[in-house]
Amino acid sequence: MAEHDRQRRAALGLGLAGLAGLTAAGTARAQTPTSTWDRIRTTGEVRIGVVPGEPWFYKDVSTGAWGGIGTLAGEAIAHDLNVKLVTVETTWAAAVAGLQAGQYDVMFVLDATPQRALALDFPVQPFFYYAQGVLVCDGTPAQHWSDLNKPEVTIGVALGTAPERDVTARLPKATIKRFPGLDPALLAFQAGQLNVLCFYHPALVLMQQKTHFGTVVLPEPIRYSATSAGVRREVDKTWRDWLGTTLDFYYTTGQTQVMYETYLIARGIDPAKAPPVVRELWAQKS
Repeated sequence: MAEHDRQRRAALGLGLAGLAGLTAAGTARAQTPTSTWDRIRTTGEVRIGVVPGEPWFYKDVSTGAWGGIGTLAGEAIAHDLNVKLVTVETTWAAAVAGLQAGQYDVMFVLDATPQRALALDFPVQPFFYYAQGVLVCDGTPAQHWSDLNKPEVTIGVALGTAPERDVTARLPKATIKRFPGLDPALLAFQAGQLNVLCFYHPALVLMQQKTHFGTVVLPEPIRYSATSAGVRREVDKTWRDWLGTTLDFYYTTGQTQVMYETYLIARGIDPAKAPPVVRELWAQKS
């Protein structure tokens, strides 16, 4: 009897251990968050973060509809996924936290900086490129950066931006005036206090349209940056990889440039007068 009891207790122990193992595995599976890709396919919608700020995003006050190149990219991926597009308003400061919390599935025109890459995933393929450009008064030569490196050339920049840091190092002989933002710099440019306003070219194109003053130029050698799309970091990389493949397809087939030109036309801007967002086309515009 003693031997029988020992065998019965051993069998019972193994059974309980197996049950505990199954329970632990089930709990682990239950705690694993649904991947973004699975959520999109299950719900039939893709959510993009949007921030008021042209040319990336803008909201039509009369209809409440969102536009801009970031919104057009969202519409394109929603079409290719055969799902509904949902816009979720946020801020640039909250973009990373919103993606981490799963408030939206992607944030377009979010540059892949080393700091952001600590918290998010980014497709290897860029969304598009923007160049450091200048809005110059008539009669101000700006084909090369060296044309602007003169004491009599007064350049306005937004304090704390990458263009400010680059211009400071690149044009040590120029007279550089720093402003707390682009709006006061633009006012100074309009008032004739500046010969040049320096920032990324898509924003300068919009400023030129608003003021009908000056010309947007990409001085050589062209200094450019790639912008990307941020997504939540997760074990399943299907969403990130699909997005990267799709953005590369849009770029190489010319669809990205079409998105940008569609935005420009909607805002009354002639695309022929605006430098492209596809860097391979810049040489054709020079």
